[in-house]
Amino acid sequence: MVDLAFAENRFGLGPRGDASAAAGGDPRGWASAQLGGSQPQLAGVPGRREVAEGLADYLAIQREAKMERREAAPAAMMTAADLPKSGEAAAKKEVSPEVKMARREGRETYARLVAARVNSALTTQAPFLERMSHFWANHFAVSAQKQTTLGFAGLLEMEAIRPHVTGRFGDMLLAAERHPAMLFYLDQAQSIGPNSQLGTRAAARGNNRGLNENLAREILELHTLGVRTGYAQADVTEFARALTGWTVAGIARGPGARFAAGDPGDFAFVELLHEPGARTIIGRRFAEGGEAQGKAVLEMLAVHPATARHIATKLTRHFAADDPPPAMVARIEQAFLKSGGDLPTVYRALIDSPEAWDPGSVKFRSPWDWTVASLRALGTKELQPMVAVATLRELGQPVWMPPSPAGWDDDSASWAGPDALVRRVEAAQRMALRAGDTADARSLAPKLLGGRLSDKTRTAIARAESPTTGLAILLASPEMLRR
Repeated sequence: MVDLAFAENRFGLGPRGDASAAAGGDPRGWASAQLGGSQPQLAGVPGRREVAEGLADYLAIQREAKMERREAAPAAMMTAADLPKSGEAAAKKEVSPEVKMARREGRETYARLVAARVNSALTTQAPFLERMSHFWANHFAVSAQKQTTLGFAGLLEMEAIRPHVTGRFGDMLLAAERHPAMLFYLDQAQSIGPNSQLGTRAAARGNNRGLNENLAREILELHTLGVRTGYAQADVTEFARALTGWTVAGIARGPGARFAAGDPGDFAFVELLHEPGARTIIGRRFAEGGEAQGKAVLEMLAVHPATARHIATKLTRHFAADDPPPAMVARIEQAFLKSGGDLPTVYRALIDSPEAWDPGSVKFRSPWDWTVASLRALGTKELQPMVAVATLRELGQPVWMPPSPAGWDDDSASWAGPDALVRRVEAAQRMALRAGDTADARSLAPKLLGGRLSDKTRTAIARAESPTTGLAILLASPEMLRR
């Protein structure tokens, strides 16, 4: 049955159990009404400078420790034969207190960002836009598993995604690709034009770092056109050449570091690293133009027909079905193309698509989705940073730590395995225990699930041996596992 609860689950983050039940309500109107808003800045988020300075301090400590190890190497070599094997290994793995402290501070920064994201999801007044922020953050996926991205990964969502959720796709694309998280994650900060001024000097000294194609490849394959859409390896290489010089001020290391002007963590363009010359990419010629050359390629990709189809397919898969209905894909694709990537226009086409409202087509919730929906169901408004981190890590989807630049999978097969379901049942039991007698599953179930509440689940809750067990049954029910 399509009702307001259906809309809140399919298009939002799940109803809040402590909110007043809406009488009647227009499901489509509920989603559409949010498109005129914007995403507010989140509370408790560390600033760019704080994250950048923390990373710069860590890298400086690492460099000093490396120099000390080099200086101590001759003495270590003379005494190595006298050391037990286990002693040698221990000596090599020893980490200084300064490095340990810097790593701990990085983890604390990451935890603050995770908590800010979780707490926003629990209390937002615009859950559809919040869901879209999560969708786009996964589309422009970076991983916090690198020390260089530990703090910046969350900031990419805060600074490049959320401000553009109701803007143009092209603006979001440019902001994401120029963000330090992306530049570090895909090693763009290490890319040098072979024929650039600094590239030729480095080659003369035998230092052939050269061109790095990671960012160019992922932009084409994941962020815009999609795989097998007509571009060739030559296009990847030429695009990588166009992006040379894009780096991070105050942190990135390499031949051009001292020429990267700006505050620590800011995007910087270093002309001395840029590969000179015009480029031809996907049949279009881009004149020599320094930083503007890479931006011009992104502008072309942002409104390319293949990009429209790629984005439409991903949105349809996320909101309608693992196997995206072609008619819905085509509808969203046309909205993207006609509007030049205006995202509210794209979202309206999504909301207006009947396939997205088909009760028979359900989406299995990812660990993130299910955790947020369950906490909202229980009326939770805040999680402490380390609790938020541990909860999502235990369920198999640590925040901003996808297994690859492709982001987390968005289909049932990836999340509905037996082990994953056992972990959710255990988590549901713990949540129910913490809730105690503050929530009654019998009255909560209709509010959370609306017309999707099955007789089987209703009966199981009614027959539960205790209120806590009834609540755990509700949170782990088939209806709560899906949206």
